[in-house]
Amino acid sequence: MPDSMPDSMPLPTNRRPDAHVAFDSGRTPSRGPDNGSRSPNQNGGSGGQGSGGGPSGQGGDGMRPQQPVQPPVKVRRSLFSLLAIIALVLLVIYAIRSPSQNMREIQSWNEFLQFAKQGDLETTTEPVRIEDGRIVALLKPGVPGINRDAKQATPIYVKVVPTEYKFYMDKLTELNVPWMASVGYTFWQNLLISLAPLLLILLVIGFVISRSMRGAGGGPGGMLGSFGKSRHRITSKDAVNVTFNDVAGVDEAKEEVAEIVEFLKNPNRFKKLGGRIPRGVLLAGPPGCGKTLLAKAIAGEADVPFFSISGSDFVEMFVGVGASRVRDLFKQAKENSPCIIFLDEIDAVGRRRGGGFTTGGHDEREQTLNAILVEMDGFEANDQVIVIAATNRVDVLDPALTRPGRFDRSVTVNLPDIAGRKQILTVHAKKITKGPDVDLERLARGTPMFSGADLAAVINEAAIIATMAGKEFVEMADLEEARDKIRFGRAQKSRKIEQDERVATAYHEAGHAVIQALLPNADPLHKVTIIPRGQAMGATFSLPEKDRYGYSRRWIDATMRVLCGGRIAEEKKTGDVSSGAAMDIQMVTRLARLMVLEWGMSDRLGFVNYSGADTRETFIPDKDYSPETAHMIDEEIRRFIDKAYVDGREMIETNWEKVVAVAEALLKHETLSKDDVDRLMRGERIDKPTVAELLAAETAKPAKPAVAPPPKPELPPDLGGAMPRPA
Repeated sequence: MPDSMPDSMPLPTNRRPDAHVAFDSGRTPSRGPDNGSRSPNQNGGSGGQGSGGGPSGQGGDGMRPQQPVQPPVKVRRSLFSLLAIIALVLLVIYAIRSPSQNMREIQSWNEFLQFAKQGDLETTTEPVRIEDGRIVALLKPGVPGINRDAKQATPIYVKVVPTEYKFYMDKLTELNVPWMASVGYTFWQNLLISLAPLLLILLVIGFVISRSMRGAGGGPGGMLGSFGKSRHRITSKDAVNVTFNDVAGVDEAKEEVAEIVEFLKNPNRFKKLGGRIPRGVLLAGPPGCGKTLLAKAIAGEADVPFFSISGSDFVEMFVGVGASRVRDLFKQAKENSPCIIFLDEIDAVGRRRGGGFTTGGHDEREQTLNAILVEMDGFEANDQVIVIAATNRVDVLDPALTRPGRFDRSVTVNLPDIAGRKQILTVHAKKITKGPDVDLERLARGTPMFSGADLAAVINEAAIIATMAGKEFVEMADLEEARDKIRFGRAQKSRKIEQDERVATAYHEAGHAVIQALLPNADPLHKVTIIPRGQAMGATFSLPEKDRYGYSRRWIDATMRVLCGGRIAEEKKTGDVSSGAAMDIQMVTRLARLMVLEWGMSDRLGFVNYSGADTRETFIPDKDYSPETAHMIDEEIRRFIDKAYVDGREMIETNWEKVVAVAEALLKHETLSKDDVDRLMRGERIDKPTVAELLAAETAKPAKPAVAPPPKPELPPDLGGAMPRPA
């Protein structure tokens, strides 16, 4: 059986009151049970021996000829240290590989030959080596008399006559024992032969490091070269074409940042009275609400350069790169002041220090955060560099970052209300051709909890839908279809559904719709459909009359009864229950839990919050109450849900004829508007054609008369192979 479709009403949390979203309850198919350098010169100069085209930093009269620039001492020392380390590594590796300290001497060649005949020599990892005056091999563990109790191979050697090397080689070859000869080589030659591959790798690494050091030129990155340089994007004041006129729906936020624009335009006006403009502005709010657009508008209004970078761009695999990039960014900003630095997703590097799990050592993210804190503290009064940061997780930021003197001001950019949504829709609707029936205010009412990015997507999707349908302009039906598509997914009209499933879905949605239409405290009904959309088999939509910032007890009780109506009507019709009400059960349970734990609506538990602190930093929930209280909480949650279910069943039993009328109409028409549902509940009939009648009418249309082909032109007479002359 189908599972339940999530309601478009996101349930409230204890963080802030949210606007109510268009309610819907649908049935979705069940998926089954298993279904986180160097510091630049303070004056902005090069900090070297000289600058510009003047003499080389001697402070004299400039007549002395310039001396050739020597390579930096740090580079020479680093290169010498690198070579010393390579030599030390080579000696250590050779000492480890050289088995001379732990070798066992074999007294005679015959005894060594006996080991070879019995297969006691370990030749798979290292062959037998014939050296000056001896033969070296590895003896397998467990050989009696030598390494019976050994856990690994034992190196052995036997002294031989240097003039008889060919005899020993022939004997080893005859026994199929792999061998290698290094006769006549010195100690250093043997070392070079054995370590030649490693030497080649080290030489390549040294070459790459030296090239990177040469390319860095002693800049801010040091040995890391360009890794230590900031990866920000610079938008010049001539290229910033976004102003406050392009930002809609956030009037209060625009008023707060207007002071920043005035300071960047007229800084002397504030200095007369000794005022200091905030050094940093933190834009906090949900994703898609226009934080980045607002920062660009500030730069566009102030006519200053705009430095933008994401918090994740500071973090790299190398330790210290993030801090180096921070210093490089602020150095360039000071050189181009007045300007704006925009740090997007600041929570990537600005999280609270000392929290969460750590593996020890120094955290690269904390080092980057420390660099940001130091740079923002180093601003002078005349720097005219303002830092704007954006995040949707202001609760996890470090307190040292948000204190006065760094980010002095926090501007909240919330989801737009109905007036803000209409303004945003008006801005984006200027780009499309609208039909005469388009009502942006009605669309704004039907899109609560939509962000500015969501509303822009609705307008764009509506234009695409109208284009694919071959229309000359965008109609209101296209906008509503785009809204439903953005929220729930594309309508799947071609999906084949069994008749039993269609009947169960129709009565499920009819139960929701009838109770929602009867209860005065529920949100007004908008439409109900059994056309599959996304994962939903059907849906019941509501159209709030206003944005909801608080949740009254009457509205919660009405909503819980509406959620229970689908399961009750479906069970009464089919005599069975299914997974179609899974999401309804989840939502009604969450509402009841919030009533008890956070909203103090239980008479037994009183005006007390039991939800605990929501820090999002631990995996263990915070419960500051006894097991007896936990048992009482469970009982109260169950009591609220049971009462809603009993009241919903009573309403369905009393108005069963209305439920049947709406369900049967859904089986015929698939989608009903609020007016259609009201007429059916009054006992009237619906005069619009059914889906089958529409399909039959489309099929019965007379075929277009075939157009007679144009007469073929007469062929010229046969001229006996001669071609006619052109006119």
